[in-house]
Amino acid sequence: MDLQEKAPLQPTRDHFDWPFFEKGHRALATELDAFIANGGLGEIDNANVDAACRHLVGALGAAGVLRHCVPKAFGGASEEIDSRSLCLIRETLAYTDGLADFAFAMQGLGTGAISLSGSQALKQAILPKVASGEWISAFALSEPDAGSDVAAMACAARRDGEDFVLDGEKTFISNGGIADVYTVFARTGEAPGTRGISAFVVFADTPGLVIAERIETIAPHPLARLRFDTCRIPASQLLGSAGEGFKIAMRTLDIFRPSVAAAAIGFARRALDEAVAHAKSRRMFGATLADLPTAQSTLGEMATAIDAAALLTCRTAWQRDVQKRPTTREAAMAKMTATENAQWVIDQALQLFGGRGVRVGEITERLYREIRALRIYEGATEVQKLIIGRELMKGTRR
Repeated sequence: MDLQEKAPLQPTRDHFDWPFFEKGHRALATELDAFIANGGLGEIDNANVDAACRHLVGALGAAGVLRHCVPKAFGGASEEIDSRSLCLIRETLAYTDGLADFAFAMQGLGTGAISLSGSQALKQAILPKVASGEWISAFALSEPDAGSDVAAMACAARRDGEDFVLDGEKTFISNGGIADVYTVFARTGEAPGTRGISAFVVFADTPGLVIAERIETIAPHPLARLRFDTCRIPASQLLGSAGEGFKIAMRTLDIFRPSVAAAAIGFARRALDEAVAHAKSRRMFGATLADLPTAQSTLGEMATAIDAAALLTCRTAWQRDVQKRPTTREAAMAKMTATENAQWVIDQALQLFGGRGVRVGEITERLYREIRALRIYEGATEVQKLIIGRELMKGTRR
């Protein structure tokens, strides 16, 4: 049974009344709820993720939702990308369907570096098409031997006259195989380690870009291993300056990492709502599951874990949007806490459902697979701990 079909039409939205959000954010939440309730996402075929993601990008683009992924000057909804809007949208979409959240998120992450550091020509050529849903974007950073350890990157780009020539591989690239444009990070050698990495725009039809392998995971998304075989691109497709790629990647991740936490919260809220509804209707021992103190205690812990993660996430987005502060530490805290708490919440929901909870096609089963992947994507929990510790050692504790 499709997860979207069973979504309540009126999910709880009390947390959008928190002071982190403004009137415009609440209006956006209302509009998005109405869009979903009226069938705006259409039929989502989770068995065909390529077609489903193309469909979802088109639907989200037509509805204006993707405008929140790019700056206003290039078809966006706000002067700058607004973290609170990203979080609100991702939580809402994740509550409804994991692929819908994925389709939205990758439009922003895939072009975030272009919004930050692209030339005017690149921005004008790419961002409006991403905002409208005409193009699909991808972010190509990870490699077979360089995931969390970006400094180990081996994919290289050498200067050749007015061009750069890329050789190497990228793996676990979201939207790999269906994207129209890729943001690619490669070693250019200006300095050792992360200081010798640059960022480039590579269009999908560029000779030398090969989809070497499609990758299937427990939470089905379009994923691929990319190979660059003497892939020649104009120097005008360099983002920022040579050697700035790592900084650009980290700035991009800082913008979108809180929204990963928000997606996890959306999954967790859906699990809690399903668990409450199930507990109220499930008859056992002459009463309902909801009447048992053990079930009430579990549900209480679940609700508390969700709000604790939500507060960290909202704080991070608010600090970035309103205080204009770097939020590397806060984003890591939010991502770590939200994904770990959501994993626990969903596990408890599945336990409350009993045998039904592990049946393929049940909402709890699908949520379980979705959240397990989020604990790794965009920086595993262990990496988030290192980031927090590193920031503390810098003396950034406030």
